[in-house]
Formats: sequence, C-alpha cells, structure tokens
Amino acid sequence: MTTRGVLYVHSAPRALCPHVEWAVAGVLGARVQLDWIRQPASPGMWRAEFSWQGETGTASRLASALRGWQMLRFEVTAEPCAAAEGERYSATPELGIFHAVTGPHGDILIPEDRLRAALGRAAQGETVLETEIALLLGKPWDDELEPFRYAGEGAPVRWLHQVV
Repeated sequence: MTTRGVLYVHSAPRALCPHVEWAVAGVLGARVQLDWIRQPASPGMWRAEFSWQGETGTASRLASALRGWQMLRFEVTAEPCAAAEGERYSATPELGIFHAVTGPHGDILIPEDRLRAALGRAAQGETVLETEIALLLGKPWDDELEPFRYAGEGAPVRWLHQVV
C-alpha cells in the first residue's frame, strides 16, 4: 500500500543540505534534489519542501534518517491510506522528535492509554493536566517550529487541487 506525504526541512545549515538529500534518497531509493532557499527566521539557515510517495511507514523511515542531526528542524507528514492512519513527525534540536497519528482531516489522534496515563499523573499531582495534554498534542514543537513554517520570499507555493 502506498501513501503520500511531505518533508518540510524548516532549517538546516548549508553544509548539512547535501547530507539531508542523501538521507532522503536512501529512504526513497531514488535520487533526490531539494530546492533550497534561505530561511528568513534564522539567518544562515536553509529550508526546503519535498513531496514524496512511498510505502506506508516511509514517514517513519524519513524521520529516523534525519533525527540524529543537531541544528536540523524538520517535519514529515504522511496522509492516511486504506492500510494506515496518517502520521506527523516534528523535530527540533532542543526538543527532539515528536510523533502523532493523524486522522483523515489532519487531527491528532491520541490513544486511550496515553490519555489515561496523563490523567493518572495529573491526579497524583505529578503534573498539570493542561501540560500533559499540550505534550500529547505536540504544542511545544508547534510553538518552536511556527516561526520557521512561514514561507519566506521565494518559497514554493502549493496549490490545492482537491478539497476533502
């Protein structure tokens, strides 16, 4: 079963850009050339977007291939398909990697056991429930990545051709 997704490299030092391309090519099994543009949110950094198509699990393999590099901020998404839910991976140098399962409309789906665990920690006074829910939704990653998500001058524009 195949799915589609997008790799967003939000910021990478110039010297790391070819390594990112090689890592993506290694996962996809084909030569990859990303269109790198300057990242206005972080001078000296570069950004790129890449739409991909592959087997279910490709998003996970892409995130694993890129996760070990410091100074790299990225997100990988995969659309849901008949065989699997969608996925989103977000990574920052400070926070590490976040993974979420997503539904057909992009909503994060939180498993029942994770919600019960968050409720249990909050009930025992170990944490605040709002903090736990924010972590389950990836809010710290969203907060850190949001300035990098805005398209800078010269960024590609993605036209939507289908409305769900």
